[in-house]
Amino acid sequence: MLRVGLTGGIASGKSTVGRMLGELGCKVIDSDRITRQLFEPGSSVNAEVATTFGPRVVASDGSIDRAVLAELVFDNNELRQKLNSIVHPAIKQRQNEFLAQAGSADPRAIGIVEAALIVEVGTYRDYDKLIVVTCSPKVQRERLRARSGLSPEQIESRIASQMPMEEKVKVADFVIDNSGDIGSTRQQVEEVYRQLRAIP
Repeated sequence: MLRVGLTGGIASGKSTVGRMLGELGCKVIDSDRITRQLFEPGSSVNAEVATTFGPRVVASDGSIDRAVLAELVFDNNELRQKLNSIVHPAIKQRQNEFLAQAGSADPRAIGIVEAALIVEVGTYRDYDKLIVVTCSPKVQRERLRARSGLSPEQIESRIASQMPMEEKVKVADFVIDNSGDIGSTRQQVEEVYRQLRAIP
């Protein structure tokens, strides 16, 4: 089975691209969804995060409040590393289980792991190919403002905290520019899919 990483900057549209690849027949797992599941009450990750970061990160339903947690670790490198050491191994395990199941069901499948930090944590090396989704800084800021309700200062801070897009593009096998309309993005996704399918 072909193992493909899918990543991009904040609000670049990687989930849109992941959805399109899924519609074309790829087996796609979204790491953000895994994190949400791991933060639900009853999971060992939930318990460990609650113990490590205290009751303020626990929502009224017992799940981990991701917004509170994000604010807590955003400017604190030590806390962020602590969080990553709890969450990343569990995410990696789920990803590997998903790819193993997809591969045994169909050895010719294209398994895609959609994740924000593939390049930053170095796991892009675990994949046969890497797709990086980009968009113009202007479009990125507009999308982030529309979906998050963050202030302009918070938006700039979020973007500045991420690895520059150019660095991600350097290690990409395929780059999809999602600055334009949905039709343009779909065209690029279909071309990337065609090339992935052609890989023996």
